[in-house]
Amino acid sequence: PIEDCPGPQTYVLGLEIKPPTVVIAIIARNAAHSLPYYLGALERLNYPKARISVWAATDHNADNTTAVLREWLTVMQKFYHYVEWRPMEHPTSYPGEMGPKYWSNGRYEYLMKLKQAALNFAKTRWADYILYADTDNILTNPETLNLLIAENKSVVAPMLDSQGAYSNYWCGITPQGYYRRTAEYFPTRQRHRLGCYPVPMVHSTFLLDMRKTGMKKLAFHPPHQDYSWPFDDIIVFAFSCQVQMYLCNKVRYGYLNVPAKPHHTIEDDSISFSHLILEATIEGPPMAPSKYVSLFPKQRDLMGFDEVYLINLRRRQDRRDRMLYSLNELEIDVKVVDAIDGGALNSSDIKILGVDILPGYYDPFSRRTLTKGEVGCFLSHYYIWKEALIFEDDVRFQANFKRRVLRLMEEVEMVELDWDIIYLGRKQVKPGDEEVVENVRNLVVADYSYWTLSYAISLQGAQKLLNAEPLSKMLPVDEFLPIMYDKHTNQNYKSHFPNRNLQAFSTRPLLVQPAQYAGDPKWVSDTETSTLWDDDNVRTDWRGSHKTLKGAPQPDMLQTSYKDEL
Repeated sequence: PIEDCPGPQTYVLGLEIKPPTVVIAIIARNAAHSLPYYLGALERLNYPKARISVWAATDHNADNTTAVLREWLTVMQKFYHYVEWRPMEHPTSYPGEMGPKYWSNGRYEYLMKLKQAALNFAKTRWADYILYADTDNILTNPETLNLLIAENKSVVAPMLDSQGAYSNYWCGITPQGYYRRTAEYFPTRQRHRLGCYPVPMVHSTFLLDMRKTGMKKLAFHPPHQDYSWPFDDIIVFAFSCQVQMYLCNKVRYGYLNVPAKPHHTIEDDSISFSHLILEATIEGPPMAPSKYVSLFPKQRDLMGFDEVYLINLRRRQDRRDRMLYSLNELEIDVKVVDAIDGGALNSSDIKILGVDILPGYYDPFSRRTLTKGEVGCFLSHYYIWKEALIFEDDVRFQANFKRRVLRLMEEVEMVELDWDIIYLGRKQVKPGDEEVVENVRNLVVADYSYWTLSYAISLQGAQKLLNAEPLSKMLPVDEFLPIMYDKHTNQNYKSHFPNRNLQAFSTRPLLVQPAQYAGDPKWVSDTETSTLWDDDNVRTDWRGSHKTLKGAPQPDMLQTSYKDEL
């Protein structure tokens, strides 16, 4: 059973003052993929459920949204003060609708009517507050409701994070009711400024204080008689709202999915939401599904590779857990390989393994020699070089990762490309144009690169690397690979490897990025933070090594373009 979590309480003359009453409005359509996480977050809100009423409506579904909601409400209704349930099985689409993610005027109007019905319900029950939250908005912070109520605003929204620049507010609006770019948006979105700010528009998730002056005139439908702006539920709401709206970004409250395009399918939306789940595992707090909703097991596969490997240090259990969760969410079958822990090796161990340093090698930035961490990293890759897809354990996946890899390898096979290695994640040393591979989308000939975050390797490519006998002339693995495809800039290093004919390519844009960069609060490097390969007493760290810093400009998640704000 679920236990109520008491909210803030005060006592006057020995009498308990109960928390305000809240209505949570759930309006769901084609949301079976996000509902388990949405409902799980509602369960975990640290607010007495006896003070919450739920108003839930679902309609026009082409998936099993109705069944998911019914399953959850059947269990949860006894914990909430009151539940109103409004399912509609038919029809499954709107007249003239071009797809499940297409917004016709009829759909906008019906949504406005539903929001108005929820508002009327809250009024009839004399609720103090009503919380609207779209079903792909996941309130991972269990204190969200308490924090919003404490702001004491008529209309207040928690700033939600997405996979890009998009969020649930506007900082500017034109006289015609359209979005207006402002200087305040990105500093707010990136939390360079923190607080609770007046804005002209909040949407998707927001809390209304029904007790405040001016709230009686608030309406979602019908639009105000003077309304001439675009026929859109959030803009109609902004126009009718005669009180100041506020956005709070003081803490992380949760996440929202980037809206699907009109031509997208439910599957497209589901894949996008999966990417949001993965982002939440990095930034936190992570999402978790409801205990009271049935989930179908994931159908994992190898994506056509002989093996998929995850290299992980046994002592980095947190990274292992996150990556296994992420790869399961992506439905990728993976074999965990225990990395060679360089930090546990001493100099004599390394000699026994037949390892010797490449004559004349020094780190290009710090001028130190090889570290034990770099030895361990090299050996971890070396021992699994065969036809495979390889991941290190500190990566974040780009949207549609699996689809894009499958399409890439299909096109590579169609053009019969002679390839040995394909980087999915790397750092380009000299940002610039790289030769585009004809008839294969988003693939280039790799130039000098650092990092081995993720790459595909062919059996032929693995054999070339092994035949070079690199253990007796070792340098970091991400320096060795560019030597083997003859793009390293150090001629002396290259002279020790005469057969430099590795056929190396890279996706562009990259499909994998580091989960954290050097200097980030959660960043840890086991290769840089170590000791010298032949001296157990000389400690090393990442400072001074620019190799670990963020590389060539990539499509940064918050700087792609202004259009992503919408």
